[in-house]
Amino acid sequence: MKLHQMPKAVTLHRARWAGRIMSGFVVIALVADGTIQLFSPAQIANMLQETGFAMDTAHVVGAIILACALLYAIPATAVLGAILVTGFLGGAICAHVRIGELGSPPEIISLLLGVMTWGGLYLQAPRIRTMLPLVH
Repeated sequence: MKLHQMPKAVTLHRARWAGRIMSGFVVIALVADGTIQLFSPAQIANMLQETGFAMDTAHVVGAIILACALLYAIPATAVLGAILVTGFLGGAICAHVRIGELGSPPEIISLLLGVMTWGGLYLQAPRIRTMLPLVH
């Protein structure tokens, strides 16, 4: 019986590490984006203008992104962080759809980050796997 449990334990261990790596990538991407918006909004001035956001909103948006990344990075608040990150990324996708940039690189990146946000949690947290039983 232990022989059958060993591969499952190894698989779960690998899945948890894959989830941690995915989640780490999401946190790094969010921190980078939030830092640029908070401390160097001039670098993204064109993008803000194209999507219809005023330059003075960059600091607020940057702080929101960093708060979402922090909540997502802390295991106890990761689900709340994932919900907030998903909402933020959905808003980013919506802003690009509104200006007619369907399928643009920022949209695709936002979509992939959203999938990686929940995919990372799914792989590393048994409570998420029980809530979203994709495989029986």
